[in-house]
Amino acid sequence: MRNIIPAIAFAILSILLSSPFILAQTGSKELRCEHLVTPLGVDKDQPRLSWQMNDPAQGATQSAYQVIISTDTALPESGSKNHWNSGKISSTTHLITYNGKRLAPFTRYHWKVKIWDKNGKQLPSSPVSWFETGMMDMANWKGTWISDGGSINTLPAPYFRKQFTAKKKISSARAYIAVAGLYELYINGQKTGDHRLDPMYTRFDRRNMYVSHDITGLLNNGENAVGVILGNGWYNHQSLAVWNFERAPWRQRPTFCMDIRITYEDGTTETVSTDGSWKSHASPIIFNSIYTGEHYDSRLEIPDWSTTRYNDSTWRGSGLRAAPSQHVVSQLMAPIKNVDEIKPTSFTRFSDTSYLFDLGRNIAGVIKIKLKGKSGTTVRIIHGERLYKQGAARKVPAQHVDLSNIDVYHRPKDNSDPFQTDIVILNGSGAVEFMPKFNYKGFQYVEIISDKPVKIEKNDLVAYFMHSDVSATGQISSSNTLLNKIWEATNNSYLSNLFGYPTDCPQREKNGWTGDGHFAIESGLFNFDGISVYEKWMADHRDEQQPNGVLPDIIPTGGWGYGTANGTDWTSTIAIIPWNLYLFYGDLTPLKDNYENIKRYVNYVEGISPTGFTTFGRGDWVPVKSTSSLELTSSIYFYVDANILAKTAKLLNRKDDQQRYTALAEKIRKAINEKYFDRDKKIYGNGVQTELSMALYWKIVPEEFRAAVADNLAKRVMQDNLHLDVGVLGAKAILNALSENGKTDIAYQLAVQSTYPSWGWWIQNGATTLYENWDIDAARDISLNHMMFGEIGGWFYKGLGGIHPDEAAPGFKHVKLEPGFPTGLENFSASYRSPYGKIISSWKRTAGNIVYEVTVPANSSASVQLPPVIKKAKLNGKEIVVEKSIRLTAGSYTLTFAE
Repeated sequence: MRNIIPAIAFAILSILLSSPFILAQTGSKELRCEHLVTPLGVDKDQPRLSWQMNDPAQGATQSAYQVIISTDTALPESGSKNHWNSGKISSTTHLITYNGKRLAPFTRYHWKVKIWDKNGKQLPSSPVSWFETGMMDMANWKGTWISDGGSINTLPAPYFRKQFTAKKKISSARAYIAVAGLYELYINGQKTGDHRLDPMYTRFDRRNMYVSHDITGLLNNGENAVGVILGNGWYNHQSLAVWNFERAPWRQRPTFCMDIRITYEDGTTETVSTDGSWKSHASPIIFNSIYTGEHYDSRLEIPDWSTTRYNDSTWRGSGLRAAPSQHVVSQLMAPIKNVDEIKPTSFTRFSDTSYLFDLGRNIAGVIKIKLKGKSGTTVRIIHGERLYKQGAARKVPAQHVDLSNIDVYHRPKDNSDPFQTDIVILNGSGAVEFMPKFNYKGFQYVEIISDKPVKIEKNDLVAYFMHSDVSATGQISSSNTLLNKIWEATNNSYLSNLFGYPTDCPQREKNGWTGDGHFAIESGLFNFDGISVYEKWMADHRDEQQPNGVLPDIIPTGGWGYGTANGTDWTSTIAIIPWNLYLFYGDLTPLKDNYENIKRYVNYVEGISPTGFTTFGRGDWVPVKSTSSLELTSSIYFYVDANILAKTAKLLNRKDDQQRYTALAEKIRKAINEKYFDRDKKIYGNGVQTELSMALYWKIVPEEFRAAVADNLAKRVMQDNLHLDVGVLGAKAILNALSENGKTDIAYQLAVQSTYPSWGWWIQNGATTLYENWDIDAARDISLNHMMFGEIGGWFYKGLGGIHPDEAAPGFKHVKLEPGFPTGLENFSASYRSPYGKIISSWKRTAGNIVYEVTVPANSSASVQLPPVIKKAKLNGKEIVVEKSIRLTAGSYTLTFAE
C-alpha cells in the first residue's frame, strides 16, 4: 500500500505537469508600446500601451488592470523611481494611453501589467517590458546638419567619418541619426543594426525621420571611429522618369544630423555630434538610384575607412547645411530588412561573359553576388520579371531578361543609368562581394553580362526578399491547392510592396498609389501587423494635403499627382485606412489624428459636387471588358468618406459634425439611388459586375432590395460564364458583395476560377505574385507584382473563415463569425492574431456533417451566424437550437451540424 500511494501521486503529478491548461502561465502578455515591442526612440508625451490577457479558462475576461512604470527594473509601486502607477482600474480594456508624470528624453522606462479575472482574482503580473524615449523635443538636438559640399549632380555617394575618445567606462550609448536621403552607420568598422533603406521616404521639406540605434556593444572604452555613408534615395533623385522625381521641391545633395549620446558608469553623459570637424570623401559607390540601380567601382575601395586604424589626413572637411525641415520625428515603425534569403532554383551559363539565374519566384529586394575577374572588368547585373520569348525582338541582342513590361516610364538621358541594373567594376584582387545598399528591385530573373570573362557558379549568388518587417498575424489553409497558392501570392505581393509605405509595384514605379493602398487594406491587416506603417503613411497624407483638402493620388510625391483624376476612388485613403485601423486595432488614435484632414477632404468634394454626384476619380481601372459609370463609382466613394466622417464625429463626440455629415452621406446615397437604381430591373447603372457589387458592398442598396440586387449580381456573373468582369473597384467589392448576401458558392467559384480572367489564371501560368492586368499578354499595365487586385487575400478570412470585426466593439473585442461553406471545398481554416489573441475559425466536411471549430481569445467574445437553413446544431456535443446567432465567450468550441 505504501508503494501504491507514491505511484498514484506520481501519476497524478505527471498528468498535471503535462497539462497545458493546468500549467499555462496566466496573467498578461504581449506588452506593446505604440504597437511595438520594446521600442527605442519613443517621442510621444503620452504613448499608447497595450497587452493581452493570458488565461485559458473558458469565458476568461479581464475585470480590472493596473499599470506600473518605473526607471527601476524592480518596478517599485511607489518611490522616486516610480513614474506612474495607474492604480487598480475596473475595466476590460487592454489599450490605454500613458497618463503619468512627464516622460524625460533619453530614458528607459520599465513597465508591467497586473490584471484581475472575471471573478476579481488577481493573476500573476506580466513579464517586465520596456520602452525608451528619444529626443522628445527638437530643442534636444545638439548636432548640425552636414554634407560633403557636392551638388545634386555629384554622382559618388559620400563617406563621412569622425574619431573620438571615450575617456571613462561606458554604461550605454545611443546614436540618433536624421537623414535626408538614405544612410548606413558604422561604428569601429561594424554596421549598426540590420535595417535597410533607412530612413523612410517622407515629404522631406515638411518632415524628416530620425532612427535610434543602441550602439553600446560597438563602442570601445578609449578610441572610437564612426562612419556614415549617404545615399540619394528619394531625396536627390538623379534618374529621370515620367513621375518627375527629379523635380521634387526638396531636392538636394543628401545630408544628415547625428547625436551619439554616451552614458558613463559614473552617471555622466557626453554627446558626440555632427559638425564641421567631420571628414568626408567619395566612396566606391559611384552612382546610386532608388529607382534604377547602384554602380560600384571596387578599385576605389577604402579599407578600414570607418575604423580607428585609418588615417584620414587626405580627406576633405564637411560643410554645414540648413535643416531640410523643422519637423524631425522618430521613425517608430517596423523597419525594412532583408527578411528572407532565397537561393536560385536554376542557373545557366551561356558563355564566360553571360549567366542567368532564376529564383523560382518573384520578389522585391536585392542580390548579393561574388564576382572574380580582371581589374577593370565591368559587370552588369540585370533584374527582371520575364525572359524574352523565343524569336522575340530584343533591345540588347545578347540580353535574355526582358524589361519591356517594367521600364516603360524610365526616361534615361543616355546609357549611363540602365533600368533595374547594378554595375560592378572589378579590381582584379580576388573576389568582390557586392550587394546594393541604396536600391531595391522587383525581379525573378538575374542576368550577369560582363565585358571580359568572369567565373560564376550557382552558389555565388543569393537574393534577399526585402520589405517592412511586419510580423505575420494571419494564416489560412484549405483543401484547395489553388486557393492556397492565391493566398500565398497575395501575401508575396503585399510584402513586395511594403517599403515604409504601401507601393503599387517594386520595379516600374515604387509609388505610393493611394487606391492600391486602400483596396488592399483588409488583406494587409488580416495577414500582417501593419499599423505602424499605415500610421506613418497617414502622416504622409497630412503632409501632402493641399489647404483646400485635395490629395495627390501618389503619396509621398515630389509634385506629381495633383491632377484631375486624383478623386474619391483613389484618395479615399484619408478616411478608409484610419477607419480600418480603428476596426482592426480598436485604437481611436488614427481617426483622431486624421479627423480634420478627412473633414477638409469631404468638404472639398462636397464643394465641387453640390448635388451629391461627383466624377472626381479615375474609375474602375484595368477592367476585363465592361466599363462602369465614373459618376456612379466616384459618388459611391464620396458616400463612403462622408459616412466614415459622420461615424468618426460620433466617436469623437462632435455632435454638430455628426449631424451634418450623416445628412450629407444620406443625401449622396439618396441621389445615387434616384439616378442609378432601376427599381423595376433591380440593377444599378448598366448592371455590370462592378456597378452591382459596389452598390451592395458599400451599402448603397436599400435594405428591402438587397436580396434582389444580389440575385441579379449572381445572374450577371453566371451570364459572364462564372468569370470576373471587373477592374480594381469591382475586384475590391465583388467577392464580399456575393458572400455577404448568401451567394458564397458563386463567390468561391469566382475566387478559384482557373481560366482567364481570374486570379487562378495567373497562378496557372506560373505566377507567385499578383499581376497588374487580368490579361497576361496585354500591351501595357503588365507589371507582374502589383497589389491593386489584392482584396481576395482579405476575403478568404471574411467570406470563408467568416472573421469580421464588430464596429460596435472594435479591435475584435467582439468577433463576428459568419463562415461560408461553399460546395466543392472540403475544409478551410483561418487563424488571425487579433489584439486580444488568436482567433481560429476552422471547418471541415465529414460524414454528411460540417464540423466547425472556433477559438475565441481571452477577454473577447464572439457571435456565430450560421447559414439560415441550419436550425439545429451540437455545441461541444450538446444539441442546441440555432436562432439568429450563437453567442460565445472566450474559449474553444466545436459546432457540428448537418448540411
